[in-house]
Amino acid sequence: MVHERFTYHTLDEVRERSKTMKITLPLSDDLSVLGSRFTVGKTVFQNRLAIQPMEGCDGTSDGRPGELSIRRYHRFARSGAGLIWAEATAVCPEGRANPRQWMLTDDNLDDYRRLVEDIRRIAQTETGIEPVLVLQLTHSGRYSKPDGIPAPLIARNNPLFETANPIDDDRIVSDEYLSRLPEAFARSARLADQAGFDGVDIKACHGYLMNELLAAHTRPGQYGGSFENRTRLFVDCCQAAKSATDAFVTSRMSIYDGFPLPYGWGADADGNPDLAEPLELIRWFHEKSGLSLLDITIGNPYVNPHVNRPYDNGPYMPPEHPLEGVARMCDCISQVKRQFPSLSVVCSGMSYLRGFSGNLAAGMIDSGAADIAGFGRMAFAYPDFARDLLKGSFDPKRSCIACGKCSEMMRAGSVAGCVIRDKDVYLPLYQGSVKGSAAK
Repeated sequence: MVHERFTYHTLDEVRERSKTMKITLPLSDDLSVLGSRFTVGKTVFQNRLAIQPMEGCDGTSDGRPGELSIRRYHRFARSGAGLIWAEATAVCPEGRANPRQWMLTDDNLDDYRRLVEDIRRIAQTETGIEPVLVLQLTHSGRYSKPDGIPAPLIARNNPLFETANPIDDDRIVSDEYLSRLPEAFARSARLADQAGFDGVDIKACHGYLMNELLAAHTRPGQYGGSFENRTRLFVDCCQAAKSATDAFVTSRMSIYDGFPLPYGWGADADGNPDLAEPLELIRWFHEKSGLSLLDITIGNPYVNPHVNRPYDNGPYMPPEHPLEGVARMCDCISQVKRQFPSLSVVCSGMSYLRGFSGNLAAGMIDSGAADIAGFGRMAFAYPDFARDLLKGSFDPKRSCIACGKCSEMMRAGSVAGCVIRDKDVYLPLYQGSVKGSAAK
């Protein structure tokens, strides 16, 4: 079905539209499950709502949280969310996505320790909730831009990504380079533990290096070709982080990127979902490595953003109705939970539904398709979303409207935030970056 803007005023209208489209969305009228406690191993989550790792691109040049970073996480602390999944943090200088990306080091450890202490204090004082804190660790790969100029480090060339700007073969990282990365992830995991984070995330999603290797079917050597080789770095980094820290290890993992073989992960030759390999990797993650929490996503926000972030307005007209994208995300996540019922799963992709996103979150949990509901764009727009969902006072007028302007700012080399709901801070920055670039 063709793209359609969000026009729904009632939950019944969403249900009726889904019915006419012959898609299934597990929408619940009862949101009470969102406030229930949940335990993973020794870790207690005081509710089922999470803030997903959304980069603000507002750290300092030496990797510390900047003023806007601190402001954002203080706002998140007041959110009432039981899980705050802190943003992508580079494990090495050359793997930074921008000159302001976070990068935890011995020299700035105290800055992160203070931020963690602030989050816990504010959350406890103002909400009575002590959130579980996870730090995402990453290598940006083909999206590396440590000095503000593209400096991609790729697993292999991908014509689906490089139609306009081909990348030279000398930017393909060597096996020797990849073999050093587990220690980099281990080092960052140790520092995250020392800073006070409860868990660390080995980022394997959205086209970044770890995720790109999962689809490196055409790469020679020990990190490409076979399933064992393509998953080698992820396995090694998870094991290295697990051995290096007492914090729990998890991952935000793409299980379908929307691209056909031989360039796709979790997809068949036509680009449709085929989760056989992702499920096999998750089997290792959960059953063989003993890791118990997984944050699932799909798509690539740089190439096919409609797949993981269905929107009203964006860089192109999506080839499908946004509800189809929401349903695909729910189905992929549900397949994982059905396959591994003892694995604790964080679901994504609900912000498009605005005031009805809580109904989908509750439905996913009530139906057994997920255990925790994660929100990214929504937290930028409406940092109090969790508190208000739990109180039954969610205000649709404060909701994310899926306009994509936060992503536009990031791609323009600026900081990222909500231009619509936090306009006093971010509208001038948007006008100076996105609009300014368009005028040149």
